[in-house]
Amino acid sequence: MKKIVILLSVTFLLMSCNSQSKRPLTGKTVYQQELNASFKDASISPLKKKDLRHFKGLDFFDIDSTFIVTSKLVRTENAPTFEMATTTDRKPLYKEYGKLHFTLQGKNQELTIYQSQDDLDDEKYKDYLFLPFTDDTSGEASYGGGRYMDVMTTDITAENTVILNFNNTYNPYCAYNDKYSCPLTPRKNHLDLEIKAGIKVYKK
Repeated sequence: MKKIVILLSVTFLLMSCNSQSKRPLTGKTVYQQELNASFKDASISPLKKKDLRHFKGLDFFDIDSTFIVTSKLVRTENAPTFEMATTTDRKPLYKEYGKLHFTLQGKNQELTIYQSQDDLDDEKYKDYLFLPFTDDTSGEASYGGGRYMDVMTTDITAENTVILNFNNTYNPYCAYNDKYSCPLTPRKNHLDLEIKAGIKVYKK
């Protein structure tokens, strides 16, 4: 799932060059347009064939700049490697990379961010960090299993701050097709507020 950003960028370029596309890209931001483009492309889309046939675009909350925050990263030293639970028997290896501290809606918040150990040897994906979360919209306006956000190690400043843009979140592929194996959001990554930004629950 972490590889979605590169897939989105490549797909967006390909779709933009295809003047014969039957339907224009939908979305209010480049991120949304790229995400919709990847779902529209049958070669990489997680959608089932019957859903892809009628796909017109994903649903998003309105863009809200208050859900773009600066977080302070506190790295986790000597974190052990562990098997992350998924929706299947698959157990990918992760390490806790650190904790992100930020303020949202006047409340102090904390999320744990992870690093895949399976991708460290892959030059394309070694800089990816994984940030899953649930919030008070989960199971209603947003997917019950939580949403994901990709953060790059290169996004971390010299002061150990990271910009978190909750408008640029996405659902695990399991939200669209149960053939996929997706990491389960750890309970400690629940935000006790409504994140009305980013991707909404998928309605077929």
